[in-house]
Formats: sequence, structure tokens, C-alpha cells
Amino acid sequence: MKRLLILGALLAGALAGTPMPAALAQDSRAPAALQKEYDGFIAEFRAAMKANDASAVTKLTKFPFYWNEMRDAAYFEKSIYAKVFTSKTRRCLANAKGVYARDPTGSDTFTHFCGEQLFLFAKTPQGFRFSEVGVND
Repeated sequence: MKRLLILGALLAGALAGTPMPAALAQDSRAPAALQKEYDGFIAEFRAAMKANDASAVTKLTKFPFYWNEMRDAAYFEKSIYAKVFTSKTRRCLANAKGVYARDPTGSDTFTHFCGEQLFLFAKTPQGFRFSEVGVND
């Protein structure tokens, strides 16, 4: 949703002939140290998915997690993991390239696109975490 708002603001500015606000400007490449940190995280996340280890994926997820309402780790592991991380999705995420973005609030994220879904991984005080699944529209 954040990306749609940013895209809408950029498009509106372009159509109006106004320059892009500095707060929305972003470098499409992550800083080297951040990229290295993310690469370590996503390798661990992919290993957990390859093993189909719901507990390990849960430990790498940001909570509360929104799934029709805010959910905790126990609910995620028991009821959400299998619905989200099907074998097809796990295969896709094993190779999907993350797209870096820094939103206007300064949050660093990487998004992976798999068919009709997008998977958002956000930088948190605990390091990167899986934070959101949404519709790839």
C-alpha cells in the first residue's frame, strides 16, 4: 500500500510538471552495508523455507502480523504459514530478486514479487524481518 501511495504522488507530480519532493526521492540501490545485512537475512529465510520449517520462518517474521487482523507468532505458525508459503511460493522466493526501497519515513525494505503476490521484508531494530504479504497489482 505504501508503494502505491508513493507511486501516486510521483505520477501526480510528473503530470503536474512539478519536481519530485526530496522526501520521495530514493536511490534504487541499497547501501552496501544494508545490502550485506539483507543478503545474510534472506539466505537464512530461504534456508528455512527450503526446509519448510514454519518455526524458523516465524522467528524471522515481524509481529504483530496483519492477517485480517493483527496476529501473534503462535497464530502465524499454526494458521498462516502453510497458507502463505505453499510449495510454489517457496520455490519462487528461493530465486526472486528483492527490490530495495526506502519509504518517506526512512524505513528500508526489500520486496519480492511472486505471481499475484508480493512479499515485503523490512528492517527492524532486530534486523530484517518478513513483514507483509500483499497483492501484486
